[in-house]
Amino acid sequence: MKKAMTLLAIAGALVGVPAASAHVTVNPNEVAADSFSRFAIRVPNERPNGDTTKIVVRLPKGLFFVSFQPKPGWKRTVKMEKLDPPVELFGEMQTERVATVTWEGGKIAPGEFDEFGMSAKVPDAPGQTLAFPANQTYSNRDVVRWIGAPDSDTPASRVTLGPKEADEGTATTAEPASATTASTASDDDDGSTTEKLALGFGIAGLIAGLAALALTLFRRPGAA
Repeated sequence: MKKAMTLLAIAGALVGVPAASAHVTVNPNEVAADSFSRFAIRVPNERPNGDTTKIVVRLPKGLFFVSFQPKPGWKRTVKMEKLDPPVELFGEMQTERVATVTWEGGKIAPGEFDEFGMSAKVPDAPGQTLAFPANQTYSNRDVVRWIGAPDSDTPASRVTLGPKEADEGTATTAEPASATTASTASDDDDGSTTEKLALGFGIAGLIAGLAALALTLFRRPGAA
């Protein structure tokens, strides 16, 4: 009876354990759609009896212009995949994509972690989730496959595409246009003011000339 109660207690405790999150993670977990983004693939070693010696990551479809940060001590191998049909981006036809990337030859000791950097253009699809399944191999030949669903014990890391970044070009173009309009209005006002001043000086000069002529005629002998 006591043994049965113990088993029930253990089962109840396991039910209350939340699903594990991916331990090989791609960071950040959210980026702007249709952007060129930098990612850090974080690999912790959670085994006490072996070094992590190899990591294989499968990249989701829709990533283009993929590049990788140099990683001293590790050999990087990239596997390409043909696109059918090809995809046109920035006036160029993309006929293949990076399917997987492998790092091996280095080591991550127990209780340590390391990061592998990469950059890519992500799809123009706000709200879409990109999965990055990964295999982690240890020096004792253990392999952990981080490829499962979000609620599994070994989930694949996922990145969500958020709203697109604001187009700063439109705002930048609009501002000089307003400035130009204001400048033109200011120039018009200055021109109008100058014309009025010139007219005023002309009238004043005419009046002064007539006054001088009248005074001269008045002072001549016999003018009376």
